[in-house]
Amino acid sequence: MTTSGTKLTSEVKAVIGKTSEFSEAGWGVANKERNRRFTQAIMDPDPRYWDEDFAKTTRYREVIVPHLAGGGSGRAPWMTDDPVSWTFKENPVADGVRDAPVGRRRGGLPPVPTDLVRLLNAGNEIEMYKHPIMGDRMYSQSKYANIIERVGRDGSHMLIITTETYHWNQRGELCYINRGSSFRR
Repeated sequence: MTTSGTKLTSEVKAVIGKTSEFSEAGWGVANKERNRRFTQAIMDPDPRYWDEDFAKTTRYREVIVPHLAGGGSGRAPWMTDDPVSWTFKENPVADGVRDAPVGRRRGGLPPVPTDLVRLLNAGNEIEMYKHPIMGDRMYSQSKYANIIERVGRDGSHMLIITTETYHWNQRGELCYINRGSSFRR
C-alpha cells in the first residue's frame, strides 16, 4: 500500500502545542470505594491503596490513589452528559470519542486534521510528582506535544501523535504528567 505525499501537512503541524480546556478529570473525589474498584480492575493488590494501618508505615503515611485512577477522561459518575453516548447517537458507526463533535468533547483537544483514520495506542509514560490521596479532586489539561511522520516498509505513511496531560489536585499541586502516544495510519 504505497501512498505519495506527506501526511504531516501544515494543518497537522498547526495543532502541535494546542491545549484543551482546564477541566475536572476522572471520577470526581477520590474515596475508598472508587479506589477499591480501580485497584481490583487493574489487579493491583498493593496495600498502600486500601490498608490504612499498612499505609501509615509507608513514606506516604496515608492511603494513596493509584496514579491513573484520579485522571482519565470520558464519562465520570458525576457527569450528566456522556460524550460517548452523544457520539453514537449522531454517528452509529463512530470510532469512539475520537469521532465526537468538537463542541461535545469535554476538555478535549481539537481533532488532528488528517485523512488517516486507523488509530492505535502506542503507549504511555507517567512522570509522577505526588500521588493523589483520599479526598482529592483531580483536574487536567492536555496538549499536543509533538506529531511526527514515519513511512512504513510498505510505503504507507503514519503519524505518531504525542499528547501530554497534566493532572493537578484541588490544591493546585501537580500530581503527574501522562505522556501518551498513538499511531494514525
